[in-house]
Amino acid sequence: MQEQTTNSSEVKEEVKENVAQEQNTEPQADAQAQEPEAAEQNQEQAAAQEQKEPTVEELLAAARDENAKLQDLYMRALAEAENARRRAEEAVEKAHKFGVEKFAKNLIPVLDSLEKALELNTNADDPMMQGVLATYRQFVQAMEKSGVTEINPVGEKFDPTQHQAIAMVPAQEGQTSGQVAQVFQRGWLISGRVLRAAMVSVVQ
Repeated sequence: MQEQTTNSSEVKEEVKENVAQEQNTEPQADAQAQEPEAAEQNQEQAAAQEQKEPTVEELLAAARDENAKLQDLYMRALAEAENARRRAEEAVEKAHKFGVEKFAKNLIPVLDSLEKALELNTNADDPMMQGVLATYRQFVQAMEKSGVTEINPVGEKFDPTQHQAIAMVPAQEGQTSGQVAQVFQRGWLISGRVLRAAMVSVVQ
């Protein structure tokens, strides 16, 4: 009986040892099974990093493209600034040239009135008319200094940009078709721009 009990105890101990060995073996097997998977994951991550990291040539090409874009933007901005500067200069120049345009246009009828007074004068020795003549001459000089010049195209070819034809007349001796025969009212220019067109008759 004692031998049987001893044998049973030994068998139980062996079974326990086997179970313990099996339990110890399972984690080792799991770890061994996980090792290849981890290695594969590490390799995949390393490959992905290698693919994501650009080469020196790629970085250089990207830098060149960016530099070309910035250079283009700079040139555009420079051209726009130059255009703005030119427009500002032209505006200032026009303001200097034509700043008195409206004022000069309003003075032209006054000059016409002085001319009519001089045309109606029958006494050249009249001190008042001499004063009117002096005023008229000063007036014309002041207009010329301001860039205002007259259009008096007698005998010139008709120019529709500066002349206004109000009559057509037959050709006289020495006249040609399209020539200005008579000026009824002088015209005026300011720095080359027409303030008032001259009223004329034109040879047929």
